[in-house]
Amino acid sequence: MDRIKGLYEYVRGKRYREALGLPDQVCEEYRLLAQGEYNINYLFVHPVTGQRLLLRVNCGSQMHLEDQIEYEGYALRLLEKTGRTPKVLYVDGEKEILDYGILVMEYLPGHSLDYRTELERAAGCLADIHSMKLDGDNRLLRPKDPLRAILEECEEMVRVYMESALADEEKKSTLRQLLEYGWEKIERVDCRPVYRCCINTELNSTNFLINAEGERDYLIDWEKPLYGDPAQDLGHFIAPTTTFWKTDVILTVPEMERFLDGYIEKVNGRYPTEGLKERALLYAQINCLRGVTWCAMAWVQYQQPDKLIVNESTRQKLDQYLEDEFLSMIQEFITHR
Repeated sequence: MDRIKGLYEYVRGKRYREALGLPDQVCEEYRLLAQGEYNINYLFVHPVTGQRLLLRVNCGSQMHLEDQIEYEGYALRLLEKTGRTPKVLYVDGEKEILDYGILVMEYLPGHSLDYRTELERAAGCLADIHSMKLDGDNRLLRPKDPLRAILEECEEMVRVYMESALADEEKKSTLRQLLEYGWEKIERVDCRPVYRCCINTELNSTNFLINAEGERDYLIDWEKPLYGDPAQDLGHFIAPTTTFWKTDVILTVPEMERFLDGYIEKVNGRYPTEGLKERALLYAQINCLRGVTWCAMAWVQYQQPDKLIVNESTRQKLDQYLEDEFLSMIQEFITHR
């Protein structure tokens, strides 16, 4: 816990210990479980209940939110009845003691999704989450024009690369051309959703927890939820920039279409799916732009010696995503149909 200054003092605090029903004295051990670009996660066992719990330290916000950890906790509580997401036990976004937000949730079992053998399991998990109907007055963010919002986010991220003295001129030109393809594509379509739900927006394989046949599977890591079209989630899930992130898998278009057909079967009429498949494939193309522009931005950030969280596997993927061959593949996919 020494990588987060003051965290040990925080877990000794009265408010934290009383909220979780922990003994007055710290007798639990916090073990580093995983770290992403914006969060550091610790695993510990509750000394009274024996329950395995996850303490999440939020170090930043992709959504530029001041209350990032509270927003994440809110989304998880909305989804609790699905039985597909972790239950929240404690949230503190006040940052009075630490400079970071804190969330404690249950630790769920399972292994990361295998795209080659477990796509059907992912379809069932997503169908249950997306079929959870929410009141329209919930406080989840909801872009009026999601495709345009994604591209505007892309422009913001790619600017970091474009303005860096470390950037490659040819890659700058390629990224600019890819974004122009995206803008031209969304101008020609009407992609208004017919149904909205809580969507994750970051569906890579490690955010799924898959268990034995007949057991429940889960979706974790809800740091960027929106109230939006499930097609946006599905498009992100099948996009090459997503599947390749933690694996070496890139789905073919026919494989994407078969997954979407299976997902619609799993929904089984719980919400209207007219035009969902076509919208999901469009979102997959636009999400590729989000993937490569995020990588361009992160590549610049990874060159800074004072970066708080550095993940070696991420560093390697950033280089791969900016290779000419990969960018050419993305261009071919985006211009498909």
